Amino acid sequence: MRVFIAGIMQGSRLDKDVEDQGYRERIATAIRARVPDADILDPWALHPDSPTYDFERGKQVYLSLNDAAAQADVLVAYVPQASMGTAIEIWQAYQAGARVYTISPLTENWVVKFLSDRVFATLDEFIQFVECDGFVTAQSPKP
Repeated sequence: MRVFIAGIMQGSRLDKDVEDQGYRERIATAIRARVPDADILDPWALHPDSPTYDFERGKQVYLSLNDAAAQADVLVAYVPQASMGTAIEIWQAYQAGARVYTISPLTENWVVKFLSDRVFATLDEFIQFVECDGFVTAQSPKP
């Protein structure tokens, strides 16, 4: 199972700082505990210096990660606030037929509302879903 961890990095920031990325390890750890052979792609783990990339390198990485989102079986998106990059990754995965699990309070946002197979209000709620085998049992093919 290929799992793509999408989520806010810079959000609406006007500088090159990033939001706390600790959610990524929590998601990955929970999934690995239930699906040890999961192939987890975490863009931040692969590119922790991405905000400092020059234009060409940044564009290449951005486009390749969008392609990777479309190759996932499952995309887990952490969206505590609007994130254009995450919205595009959600769209790519949705269009490719992946399961999309979104962790967000933005339940009326159309990307969250219409493209997610399931929305979790909090990270803890998603972790509980994984720990109770909901993640594993929900992986049957989409209708």
